[in-house]
Amino acid sequence: MIEGLRDVGYSLETALSDIIDNSITAGARRIQILTETFSDEPFITIIDDGEGMTEDELVAAMRPGSKNPLATRDEPDLGRFGLGLKSASFSQCRRLTVISRKAGKSSAAVWDLDDVAERNEWAVQLPNDLSAIPGMDRLAASGTLVLWEKLDRLTGGYSQDAAKRAEVINQRLAESERHLRLVFHRFMEESKPLRILLNGRLLRPLDPFARQNPATIADPEEKLTLIRGDVGIQSFTLPHHKQMANASWEDIGGPEGHLKSQGFYLYRGKRLILHGTWFGLCRQSELTKLSRVRIDIPNSMDGDWKIDVKKSSAQLPPVVRDRLKKVIERILDGSKRTYRRRGQKLVDHERLPMWHRIQADGQIRYRPNINHPAFADFADSLPEGFRRGFFNCIALVGASLPVETLHSDMAGTAERIVADTVDEDTLVQAVQSTLSVLMDAKKDIKDIMSMMKDVDPFRSAWDDTQRIIAATLEAKENP
Repeated sequence: MIEGLRDVGYSLETALSDIIDNSITAGARRIQILTETFSDEPFITIIDDGEGMTEDELVAAMRPGSKNPLATRDEPDLGRFGLGLKSASFSQCRRLTVISRKAGKSSAAVWDLDDVAERNEWAVQLPNDLSAIPGMDRLAASGTLVLWEKLDRLTGGYSQDAAKRAEVINQRLAESERHLRLVFHRFMEESKPLRILLNGRLLRPLDPFARQNPATIADPEEKLTLIRGDVGIQSFTLPHHKQMANASWEDIGGPEGHLKSQGFYLYRGKRLILHGTWFGLCRQSELTKLSRVRIDIPNSMDGDWKIDVKKSSAQLPPVVRDRLKKVIERILDGSKRTYRRRGQKLVDHERLPMWHRIQADGQIRYRPNINHPAFADFADSLPEGFRRGFFNCIALVGASLPVETLHSDMAGTAERIVADTVDEDTLVQAVQSTLSVLMDAKKDIKDIMSMMKDVDPFRSAWDDTQRIIAATLEAKENP
């Protein structure tokens, strides 16, 4: 049985999260994760400043299945099965040591799977000498230390190569960091925040809803009252990536990007359980990738949502599914409007775009705007016999638009697609031609600047565009 607990399906990040759950339930405000990866006997230690346990409480906590999942629990209790400490730890190591201190008195217990196998009995060790335990000097008057040794599941197969083994473990720790910042971000954002430190470095909360950004749209929270408690539902629309710092955009999107991180974010007691799914209610798409929906449930609904041992998966109850079906369109409209509004602005014919968007017969085409001043002025300067060839070349550019490649790129990393840059001479020609046409149309210079700022190539080279406009206007005033 105890070997079977190793294969519940934990990753390093979900295993660490389960240990931190216990710390939060014990009232901890400071949690330290310490690692030693380069030694011949690497280890991971998690230390908290919670209320700690007596020896009897510790021995009970070391027993597999120490809690009834059907029992009523206090609201802050993040546990469920009484398996987390053991199953999470054994998924990563073969030797688990727990030291807990309460009212200044320390108690220790050790599960060593090799010892269990050799003796073939459920016998937890209760050592007295704790001087050699890594991190003991950091344990306060009350709190708990969890030590993982014999990290056979983290070596990546490099059990005899210390350098490679350390590289693998450190890579997995780096991947776990973002997970912890996301899963516990609401605890880390409180007025008296939970502090999680990884090898002495304080982790910053990662808010997937970007609530600190003034451009984020947050709808009022709705309440769905059910037999076992209230379900809170609140939708958010992230800002367009042009309205966020690139580092923040990448941080929120994570390694899989915003396309995969859209959807519902399910929290149980402020702890993130599941994210990046629409529960089958709609498809992930580029137009909806700015949508995030926060769902809050109490721990009394674990059975209804089928929360698993790892607290990393859940299923949507039918009664909640029916409610979300009614609001899903409204939830997604905000994200779609953000992209469509920007797209319409960029192809607004009043702004003299380089491209026209043509929708007809159920199809959408993009065609170069041959009436753009840059094209029209150059065509007028050509001899009559060359104009037909010039416009044919422009038409070929439009007909050769790499639609399949663009679709593939837009589906994955749309924010990385940027307009190509142009040299000074090309930009000067485009600015002067456009400026001349708009001024001949009696447009105010402020309106002209506003119109040009929203279309490329001027938008992506706005500082240079302003400089060229100023120089052109000065030349007109002082010929």
